[in-house]
Amino acid sequence: MIAETVCSAVSAAGLGIAVVTAYRKRYVAAARLAAYSLVPVGLVMTGVVGWLADTALSPTAWAGFGVLGAAWLLFTGTRAVERRRGTTAAERGAAGKAEREAVAPAAAAPPPGGTAHGTARPSTPRPAPRSAGAPEDFSDIEAILKKHGI
Repeated sequence: MIAETVCSAVSAAGLGIAVVTAYRKRYVAAARLAAYSLVPVGLVMTGVVGWLADTALSPTAWAGFGVLGAAWLLFTGTRAVERRRGTTAAERGAAGKAEREAVAPAAAAPPPGGTAHGTARPSTPRPAPRSAGAPEDFSDIEAILKKHGI
């Protein structure tokens, strides 16, 4: 009798916290809290807390299984939403770290047609065209790749 009362009180408190969390517009967290809160009442209603011989025929037990099913659906639903959004704690941390370490590619390159100060570059003579049999010089490409750490 005391165990059922305690489980009911814990579930009611958890549901109250879930309502406050939902009021703060954190709906996924609120749904997860509600799922956790329904587990103790579901266990009491199924008869796990106070095992009875007639559990299989008890409508309360079947209602408890329904409550446990609802809790399971909330767990899986919130997990699916988090995966779709990519908002697990590890992913949020990785995304934040990547943002801090990212370099703006537009800021690294000078504007087309001039230097960073807006003056035109002096024209340089074009290199002579290569013959068909000469190997290509990739030193400028290697320098660009090294500059970007590749």
